[in-house]
Amino acid sequence: MQESCERFTVSGLVQGVGFRYSTSYEGQRLGVTGYAKNLYNGDVEVVVCGLPEQIEAMALWLEHGPKTSRVESVVREMIPFKPFKGFKIL
Repeated sequence: MQESCERFTVSGLVQGVGFRYSTSYEGQRLGVTGYAKNLYNGDVEVVVCGLPEQIEAMALWLEHGPKTSRVESVVREMIPFKPFKGFKIL
């Protein structure tokens, strides 16, 4: 199977609650690469690259995030593949 990348925009109470840190930990646990970064509007952008089943597992996790967050919506889109080293917090 071929690796791909997807961008997720997560809305809700997702800043100031450890969302990016928890997302990075989950990404490393699942073996995906990419990043999580805060957006100016209060959302978090998450780019995930890996095998389809790894990306799907991360997508399911992003639907609820860590216990300290309150996810209201997740928008998902395919993006061109780009190799990343590890999973970073930006």
